[in-house]
Amino acid sequence: METERLIVRRFKTEDWKDLYEYLSIPEVVKFEEFYTFSEEECKEAAKGRYEAGEDSCFWAVCLKENNKMIGQIYFNFNEPEEFNTWEIGYIFNPKFYSKGYATEAAMRILQYGFEEKQAHRIIAHANINNTPSWKLLERLSMRREGCMLQNVWFKKTSEGQPIWHDSYEYAILSHEWNK
Repeated sequence: METERLIVRRFKTEDWKDLYEYLSIPEVVKFEEFYTFSEEECKEAAKGRYEAGEDSCFWAVCLKENNKMIGQIYFNFNEPEEFNTWEIGYIFNPKFYSKGYATEAAMRILQYGFEEKQAHRIIAHANINNTPSWKLLERLSMRREGCMLQNVWFKKTSEGQPIWHDSYEYAILSHEWNK
């Protein structure tokens, strides 16, 4: 898939280096369910995403000018099947923040979801403290549907206690996209 400045494609095994460039930064994964990745973990992640092929829920976002991977989009089908709901998420290299790349790539994935996958609804979640993330969702014309208090935890304190997060849920319906 292409946009004006980007190519959104399936992962390749050699993407591990670009993946490591941002998944190794603690601030980048602060709101994610995982900790920073090592080089070996990035190699395995890129390999796994490549081997999953069309079944992978991850898309590599690359600059058209040099094919550098600058981020990733998560786009996955949610059960039950008859609801035809998909979920979108994203992580980008901070070297490429504030240039509109995440908005451009996510917009293309929404288009893919509604026009090619015939999604009825696309949802997203953002930690309430991750302002850049939920502002991106609003730029995509997604509607904030609620604030869920302490609805999820991914990491624990050194004492083994869950670190609970509050999150916003966003959504957009197919008829809203087609306006």
